[in-house]
Amino acid sequence: MTMPGTLTRPELTASDRCDRCGAAAKVRAVLPSGGELLFCGHHARTHEAKLKELSIDVQAGESV
Repeated sequence: MTMPGTLTRPELTASDRCDRCGAAAKVRAVLPSGGELLFCGHHARTHEAKLKELSIDVQAGESV
């Protein structure tokens, strides 16, 4: 259930690109500051442990 006034982020699209290599983004990592990083599947797996360690909200796209 979404609370009134809650901000939601749009679904990843084909135009969203990995911040590391430019491939299609499959994962959005939402930083505590409100910023975000986009990763392809490869880079999401590479950085998965550190993202979990930092308790970063990781949102997978539909086709991960």
